[in-house]
Amino acid sequence: MMKTVERIILKLIIVQFVFLLFTQFFFHHMDALPELKQLTQYEGVTDQNFTELLETFRENY
Repeated sequence: MMKTVERIILKLIIVQFVFLLFTQFFFHHMDALPELKQLTQYEGVTDQNFTELLETFRENY
């Protein structure tokens, strides 16, 4: 019984990981939501440096 449950949980983890990779690729590389890309730049979670982020904010005001 426990082996069956472990196999099912492992399969669910693998399926979740595949869906995570697919959605990350779809949203970020296919540019599905351009607003999402702009939002991540405002939040500063991209690989930009701090000066470029401040310049982005200054352009909006």
